[in-house]
Amino acid sequence: MKDTTDILFKLREILRGSVLPHVKLSAYIVPSDDAHQSEYICEHDQRRAFVSGFTGSAGTAVITLDQALLWTDGRYYQQAEKELDGNWILMRDGLPNTKPIGPWLAANLPRGSTVGVDPKLMSYRSWCPIDKALKTEGSHLISVKENLIDIIWSTDQPERTSNEVVPLGISYAGETILDKWKKIKQEMINKKTKILVVSALDEIAWFLNLRGSDIEYNPVFFAYLIITNEKLILFIEVSKLSKNFHSHLKENNVEIDIEPYEAIGEHLERLNSTVNDKLWISPTSSYYLTELITKFKRHQEVTPLAINKAVKNATEVKGFIDCHIRDGIALCQYFAWLEQKVCKGEHVDEISGAKKLEDIRSNKENYVGLSFSTISAFGKNGSVIHYHPAEETNLPITDKEIYLCDSGAQYKDGTTDVTRTFHFGKPTEFQKETYTRVLKGQLSFGATIFPAKVKGQVLDTIARKSLWDVGLDYGHGTGHGVGYYLNVHEGPIGVGIRIMPDDPGLQENMFISNEPGYYHEGEFGIRIEDIVQIVPGASKYNFGNRGALSFKTITMCPKQLNLIKKELLTDTEIKILNAYHLNVWETLSPILKNEGDLLTLSWLKKETQPI
Repeated sequence: MKDTTDILFKLREILRGSVLPHVKLSAYIVPSDDAHQSEYICEHDQRRAFVSGFTGSAGTAVITLDQALLWTDGRYYQQAEKELDGNWILMRDGLPNTKPIGPWLAANLPRGSTVGVDPKLMSYRSWCPIDKALKTEGSHLISVKENLIDIIWSTDQPERTSNEVVPLGISYAGETILDKWKKIKQEMINKKTKILVVSALDEIAWFLNLRGSDIEYNPVFFAYLIITNEKLILFIEVSKLSKNFHSHLKENNVEIDIEPYEAIGEHLERLNSTVNDKLWISPTSSYYLTELITKFKRHQEVTPLAINKAVKNATEVKGFIDCHIRDGIALCQYFAWLEQKVCKGEHVDEISGAKKLEDIRSNKENYVGLSFSTISAFGKNGSVIHYHPAEETNLPITDKEIYLCDSGAQYKDGTTDVTRTFHFGKPTEFQKETYTRVLKGQLSFGATIFPAKVKGQVLDTIARKSLWDVGLDYGHGTGHGVGYYLNVHEGPIGVGIRIMPDDPGLQENMFISNEPGYYHEGEFGIRIEDIVQIVPGASKYNFGNRGALSFKTITMCPKQLNLIKKELLTDTEIKILNAYHLNVWETLSPILKNEGDLLTLSWLKKETQPI
């Protein structure tokens, strides 16, 4: 637990105007975001973690002259309780009795207060409700040019990452930049815009068929992109571009103007003042960029890049399927190895287990790296939804409790994310019941037939119903989009209780996760996660010709039989599970036989037996 007393003292001195005379604030907001509103950020941008000590990927800190509060969602309640020191109040975002940030500030600050935030680190969408709530009490949310956390952190704040940007060949990308540009230009014509501002890093990487490593586990790079009918302008440090960048452009039939990364604001200001046409910018872009565009000139909507990226082309679809087969082999090899070690009483712990899985994956074709830090969690640690093993919490994996492993990899032909839950001994009846109810939800969700372009949120209850029937639930979403050799969490689609405001509706060849769970605080955690492809579905009436869709599971790894309470499963659910396990056996066993891996083959046969 980090002592934040001195940091908060220094920050409050700045708020009182003692350091910067032009800055005098009643409160300061520290978002989790970087300037691109990324979910995961590089060390340079981890300001909220620096000021609060909370290291989860989602959360917002608010510091007033006499209080410090952190809002975070259900995935991180337990983690925040452990990481926040006594200076902080945990605000459990999403619970009915927790006020959102704006209303809380409006109710707790004196009328006429001024609240500050770095406008580069807050999206326009996040800014507006806070500003609106403050104005009801005569208070204001203002842009503070200097980042106040950086002033305090200046002595040892890491530099912003600046790694090489490398091309992704057409054999992997499936479409040239020019192919993508033509589609985007048509969307711009449809929306009567001639300029599109792109700040999301994964959208830029996808559109330009480039990949980087500026953010750990996410193959993206720091840049901005402006798209017009005539030209592409990339704002990036030129030193980052690889030697074959120009041959990459030639292969993709385009030219790109290169401008300095920091020049985006000045360039956008100039465009706004010289062009009469509308400029398209996503409401998820920063308030800073958005305010550079005159209000009547703004077209604010999710970018066409985000939606086109979510619908995978034929090459990407094949890559996703192929890499999940290789990844399935790696997972089975790990779990077979782990079970053998545990049953022999040999020592394996959360950290050494995660390292073994990474080593196995690293030998697979097209492997690049992990897609997120492996959640290797035994016993009570599994109840922390986004737990990451560390020396101070590391537990040995034995046959006495449940082991949850949520992991994924980046391959040049796709991104994986899979969770499996095991008990290598004798689980309790309650553990078997909760596992089976999670499994029922997962099987039911995966077999759902639904109308084309239905919003993902509509399907969420299907995965929760069996848990809800007995008064249980889980504090995270049921599904998220997955990038193609890109971010493991990819918008604008998702399945969960919360509204996804930019969700265009589920469409064929989108890929999402299917991951219900249950977490018994302080004892164990259960999650079963597959990646599913959205495919045409067969329905008698075809939703009035709207079109039917369903899911095809592409994750290839058994779901442990030892934890199943068979009498809770319906005949239909048993049939679905048996069919899945047969598919896994028929897909993976020939590969294992060819490799001569008898240990994993024997384990796979045991775990895919019909029930």
